[in-house]
Amino acid sequence: MKHERHLAYVAFAAVCIIWGTTYLAIRIALETLPPLLLTGSRFVTSGLIMLAISKFRGDRIPRDARTLGNLALIGFLMVGVGNLAVVWAEQWVPSGLAALLVATAPFWMAIIEAFRSGGERVDLRSGIGMLVGFGGVALLVTPGGSGAAWSVPFIIAALAVQVGSFCWQLGAMRGKYHVRNVPLLASAGLQMFFGGVIVTVIGLAIGEGPRFVFNPRTFAALAYLTLFGGVIAYSAYVFALAHMRTTHLSLYAYVNPVVAVFLGWLILDEPLTWLSIMAMVVILGGVALVQSSGWKKTTPVVIEPEEVEKAA
Repeated sequence: MKHERHLAYVAFAAVCIIWGTTYLAIRIALETLPPLLLTGSRFVTSGLIMLAISKFRGDRIPRDARTLGNLALIGFLMVGVGNLAVVWAEQWVPSGLAALLVATAPFWMAIIEAFRSGGERVDLRSGIGMLVGFGGVALLVTPGGSGAAWSVPFIIAALAVQVGSFCWQLGAMRGKYHVRNVPLLASAGLQMFFGGVIVTVIGLAIGEGPRFVFNPRTFAALAYLTLFGGVIAYSAYVFALAHMRTTHLSLYAYVNPVVAVFLGWLILDEPLTWLSIMAMVVILGGVALVQSSGWKKTTPVVIEPEEVEKAA
């Protein structure tokens, strides 16, 4: 148990670093690839690789309709809405700012947990920390915070990221509490595969097929997203999710922006305004408050066996 706990923190660190680099890779891939097929092809491939690894390990791949339907719903929420929202938004939002906008993830998780029976609640200090962090994110949607990127499409894209962030956390919550007796690798693979298939079908239906064109730069970005952002980081996220509190794990969204902002500035020459730097400092200040406070659980609510069966 203690060994798994340590591995969970290693997995958490991998998620923090690798997913921080994916914002840059997404921005590069969008140079020639349309958003839906970029997202769909990436996760279909990642999912198939994960399922192959799981099968090689001798894991049991679920076949019952209820379990598969639940995993498909989780994949739709996390991939089809959560990840796609970020990819779509990066057509107008610089990669570093997109990562900073995703930093509201702990805020949305806290709201979802508050409405869950027996869910975690936060004390006053951690609540203030989340509000401070959210206030820092709010600075980014001002003309001074977003710099030359500010426009009506930028605002719409920023709102889309919030919807996606909420859906990602909702999917993560469902995956943690409503997926039973499914090996972690198989669960991650099926979630990615189902989410990727849904997005791919929609992308083809709206005519993105002819725009799915590679060059060496965008192919390398897509390969990185598939292998590192998908196979390695997504499986690490699922493992950490199974062994850590969801509210603690959601703090990865505060570490990702630091990596993303630095890489966007270094490689893509994305501008950094004083207000955006201030916003990042405010966000990290919120992180410090959250991490230095204790998480508490609400009074458990007794759930009857038949209710558990319905939820599963």
